[in-house]
Amino acid sequence: MIDFLLKRFEAPDETRVFPKGRFDLVRIGPPSRPTTIGRATYEPGWRWSVDVGAALGQASCQVEHTGIVVSGTCTAAMDSGVVHILKPGDLFYIAPGHDSWVVGDSPYVSLHFEGAEAYASKK
Repeated sequence: MIDFLLKRFEAPDETRVFPKGRFDLVRIGPPSRPTTIGRATYEPGWRWSVDVGAALGQASCQVEHTGIVVSGTCTAAMDSGVVHILKPGDLFYIAPGHDSWVVGDSPYVSLHFEGAEAYASKK
């Protein structure tokens, strides 16, 4: 039985790299109930449909996300046409069916508590 685990994103269990960005995954918790937490890091000019979706053959992200913005600004544009701006400190839930892109000249970083395992995965 596991009593305690300590991990850091500086030593992720997996890293998914794509143009202008990366998604680090840390898997933590007991084997019977593992949790995957992701850290998204995107450079200015990054856009999901171009830098991730194109390689997956998808026009919009079909992963459900729950997380928090750590730094930078990003847009989430739903397939319905509704557009949201995400800024540092924002807690977010984003349903499947959206595109996303970095706004401005600063990198965007967010932590993902739901949807991390499926994000940018070719599986």
